[in-house]
Amino acid sequence: MRATAKIFWIMGVFFLIVAIAYGLLTGFYEPLGIEPAGFPALIGLTGLAFMIAMVMSIAIRKNDLGASDNLDAEVHDDAGVQGSFSPYSWAPLWTAIGGALCFLGIAAGWWIFAFGVMFGVYGVIQWVLEFSSGQHAH
Repeated sequence: MRATAKIFWIMGVFFLIVAIAYGLLTGFYEPLGIEPAGFPALIGLTGLAFMIAMVMSIAIRKNDLGASDNLDAEVHDDAGVQGSFSPYSWAPLWTAIGGALCFLGIAAGWWIFAFGVMFGVYGVIQWVLEFSSGQHAH
């Protein structure tokens, strides 16, 4: 986990430098000023990299060292349960249909986008609450 945190700190600094350089160059050489799509995207990328780095750094302090932090560790030292997955969930299908309709709606017509939002919201809510009711309720 320490290596992951370091990588994201380095990426955050790199993206910050690139964002500043990109903003300055487009501000000086573009006739309309700073480019309105790339500069905010680079700032957002910088923020995401720093956010992941901070979360990883906090997780390192709160948890024990994992097998990836031990230089003498074997592959089987990190084996075990990786998560809990529902074997026959329909929620990913509805969420994917919603996302596909949203992208299609942007290209073909905004009324399709509304149906995509409905399918997507239904799928996400079903996905989040699927272990709260029915056969898998605890």
